[in-house]
Amino acid sequence: MPTHDETEAFLHDYESLTPEQQDRFDSKREEFVADLIAMERGRRQGFRPGLRVKRVRGASGLFEMTWAPDGRATFSMGEPVIAGKRHIVWHRVGAHSILP
Repeated sequence: MPTHDETEAFLHDYESLTPEQQDRFDSKREEFVADLIAMERGRRQGFRPGLRVKRVRGASGLFEMTWAPDGRATFSMGEPVIAGKRHIVWHRVGAHSILP
């Protein structure tokens, strides 16, 4: 199972989402984690297309995941906490405007 951390900015952003937005993000995050587990087990090589995971231009090591038409979450791959398991650091969550 992958491990994760959240920045203070992410936690603040998440609390600012409506309950419906939180539910939608949480649902997409479950798909994201399922894909990470499949990658750890060698069953996938990347994320499902519906998550639209891609690098953020001009921000080294930062990625974005789409969770709604105007919903984005940014993350990076941190140093593994458990050998062989991916570690995700969630940076921001909200509208497209959260992107640097």
